[in-house]
Amino acid sequence: MALLRVGSSLSSKFIIPLACRASSHGPVVDPIKGKVLDDSIDMPDSLGHSVGSERFELLNQLAGNEDPFEMNVKKRAKGTLDEPTLIPSMFNKRLVGCICEEDSITIQWMYLHRAEDCKRCACGYFFKLVDVPKVDYNK
Repeated sequence: MALLRVGSSLSSKFIIPLACRASSHGPVVDPIKGKVLDDSIDMPDSLGHSVGSERFELLNQLAGNEDPFEMNVKKRAKGTLDEPTLIPSMFNKRLVGCICEEDSITIQWMYLHRAEDCKRCACGYFFKLVDVPKVDYNK
């Protein structure tokens, strides 16, 4: 927490806390899930000790999502203009690599933007950025 001093004289100096919070725009999770002890448990489990992105990953794994950050390799779909390969993203832009040929040792990198309908790779396949489906992890 940062502090800000306001005023010029000693009597008019106030200390105002500046609280900054980051918003993940992700799913809402129970903030005390795994942290509340009951009579049968002596200490919180690993979920109770985790915070931040590690906690998000553990809650997703409990809900059955093994790829919460959408980092796994995806197979190309048909790749036509009518049926492009759909790339999920939480953001307006995402870096995507296309392995144009099966035995290729290089990757064709490109940025997909949400404002674009489809983007074509050098090999001719089309890609489109879509929203990640929202999941309620409090159930």
